[in-house]
Amino acid sequence: MVLQADPVQKQPIVTWEPLPADFILPDDPVENIQQPLLAAALTDALGAVGRILPQMLIASNFGLVATVNKKIIVKAPDWLYVPQVQPVAVDIVRRSYTPNLEGGSVAVVMEFLSETDGGELSVRSTPPYGKLYFYERILQVPSYITYDPYEPSLEVRCLQDGKYVLQQADNNGRFWIPELELFLGIWQGERLRQNINWLRWWDSEGNLLLWSSEQAEQERQRAEQERQRAEILAAKLRELGVDPDTLG
Repeated sequence: MVLQADPVQKQPIVTWEPLPADFILPDDPVENIQQPLLAAALTDALGAVGRILPQMLIASNFGLVATVNKKIIVKAPDWLYVPQVQPVAVDIVRRSYTPNLEGGSVAVVMEFLSETDGGELSVRSTPPYGKLYFYERILQVPSYITYDPYEPSLEVRCLQDGKYVLQQADNNGRFWIPELELFLGIWQGERLRQNINWLRWWDSEGNLLLWSSEQAEQERQRAEQERQRAEILAAKLRELGVDPDTLG
């Protein structure tokens, strides 16, 4: 009997090349209305607490580029975070991002699970590459997050020895994302008249990062409480025969 060994899969040759000016980036529509809402809410919370800096790249449905075996490959995750990118000229719009050419490595990628081919968890190692394979083996993104808002189900994979390893949630059902130094978890509630299962951030102390709308509402309530306290004090002064308007 002659045993036939399985063919050894060749390591892909990855290079970081400038994207040709005439390259047509994919412009696939989002698959449901929740995807842009989820992505925008994640970014809004970071911005509201001053965690977005000029050198960062935080985007959604935005092309990440690598040249694999001399072929340009582009994947557009639903949300991504790059800590350090090179600035572009003020008259140039960033069309895509090529790691190691235009700045540092991609630190976090999120995909909101589709109802079609399950490509977010595909390990297909030949073109068109599966998303999990692309982020794990080609871009080597440290944290890969997949989220199904309909279950709801949240999974976090971290790169360990070149392979993704599923992480365990803490007692609150949240995952620590070291690249952002924040916890990520599911929160059910309303934003923009949408009552759904959102992804939200918590800091290391367990404090929820508020959306800008929540911060504005908090400030409004604080101002209203201050006004009520001032009115009560003024009324007490008048009872004592003191005109509050004459006080400095």
